[in-house]
Amino acid sequence: MLIRIAALAIATGAGLASVAGTATATDRPSFDCAKAQLPAEKAICADPQLSAIDRLIAEAYKTFEPAYGRDKKTIARGLVADRDACGSDPTCTAAVLNNALETYGAPVSWVASYTEGLIGKRALDIAAAAPRDAEQPMPGKIAECTLTHITSLTTRFGEEALENASPEAGSLVQFANGGAQVSYDREPGLVASRVGDPVAICLLSIPRDCPEGDDRGRAYYGIDLALKGSWVLSDSQHMCGGA
Repeated sequence: MLIRIAALAIATGAGLASVAGTATATDRPSFDCAKAQLPAEKAICADPQLSAIDRLIAEAYKTFEPAYGRDKKTIARGLVADRDACGSDPTCTAAVLNNALETYGAPVSWVASYTEGLIGKRALDIAAAAPRDAEQPMPGKIAECTLTHITSLTTRFGEEALENASPEAGSLVQFANGGAQVSYDREPGLVASRVGDPVAICLLSIPRDCPEGDDRGRAYYGIDLALKGSWVLSDSQHMCGGA
């Protein structure tokens, strides 16, 4: 999975206009909208961007080869179930479709930016409606956002404060709700943050092509609500199936 830094313009939703022209009204999903019955299917048919993403997924699936001996159709059914569970929620639908693209090994930059823009807006909306000192568990569903606080900002092995560390030492952020995110890189959004800052954390993707019992590699969108810096990082130094 590609780990990306989400720019502030994307985090606030301002970046949505820059990707709106990527899909056009002529784009259609991989299925017949005249036969769409489920709320998620209707949401895809009603949105040119979501329709374009759905078609990209259909193309990526043709050449997808699962790792770790998993069954291709079983993985696909799980991803479709993720989509259907979103109902008519376009933010959730965009996130699960992007997750499917990444699962099939075909990430697309405009799709990631579009998804992160929607997620970033949701994070800020949820934060605006909640008490400033809100403390909630890490999100468990794709596109779900919760609120917590930063308790630690260090290098990826926790050896040194992040603000004083070399770029090669990586980054590790830990939260009051027990969650954490890690990177091999020096993440600008984390370097600008401070211990004690309130943050919104949103679950952006869940690896679906993993060995049984190995659930590492969930990607979370984070935004510092004090400084509005944002980042997208995994919960583990290695993806599922890694070292």
